Amino acid sequence: MPTLQLAAITQANRPAQLPLLSKLADVLATSPAVTHLMVRGSLAHGTADRLSDVDFVAGVHDAHFPSFVEALDTLMPVEAGALLPGWRDTIVADLGGVGMVFLVPDEGKLHQIDLYVAPASRIPRLQETVSTAVLLDRRPGPVAAPDVAAAESFAAAFLARPRSCAELLIEHLVLAVLLHKRIKRGQRFVAYSEWHRLHTATKDLIKTALAPASRFWGWYQLREEIAVTPIGRACLGDLDAAISGPAIPEAADVTKAIERVLALAERACPQALDGLHDAVAAYRAYQELV
Repeated sequence: MPTLQLAAITQANRPAQLPLLSKLADVLATSPAVTHLMVRGSLAHGTADRLSDVDFVAGVHDAHFPSFVEALDTLMPVEAGALLPGWRDTIVADLGGVGMVFLVPDEGKLHQIDLYVAPASRIPRLQETVSTAVLLDRRPGPVAAPDVAAAESFAAAFLARPRSCAELLIEHLVLAVLLHKRIKRGQRFVAYSEWHRLHTATKDLIKTALAPASRFWGWYQLREEIAVTPIGRACLGDLDAAISGPAIPEAADVTKAIERVLALAERACPQALDGLHDAVAAYRAYQELV
């Protein structure tokens, strides 16, 4: 009877993201402020494919929650190799914390890391509503009521904070990665939603750069506010080109959208690109491998 090579089969079919998951878990668990570390999504359910992102939930002691969240844009590039500062995730459900998305290169690919950070006091309730696989359960010491209130207040203020031009530019770059994944998987409905979100981010970038004190909501009065200068008219031309494209994009449409918004940023808010030129060049190189 032949010997079954189960170990080899298991190794060959394990998620490609597993080494990256392990590396990121080590980075996050090093902080004594982290009380819980969990994986959710397809990696937790055993349904991951080569395009799957890495979904983490980190519980952080309420007293350290604000400083931990504010430090992520330093921690993730330095310790985890993230290409860009995090995108404040506007898609993830509100679970009492804040969601951030980072793009981390690994093995020649750009991986999407979804990191949801929640105060430790919210973790029991979160675990009741979200299916997770626990990696770390380091029960916090006593949590004072003022710390709970401060963590909740910080999360609300963090999510409500107006986005800068740089943040909106990063949102475009992250959404493009998401869209390439939707297109490859044939997820047309989700691609439609995220494509519209990308166009909205283009509109928000233009308004933030050229009409930061706008009194009008959403898409109203764009021409009246923006088309009063040559730069404004050129930016609205970019926006018109964006929304005139297909409702559901192909990969080439996403690539054009990114090149368009980078040119728009160079014209309307060049300061948004300060410090990001090397990261954008690396991002472009990874996108060519998609």
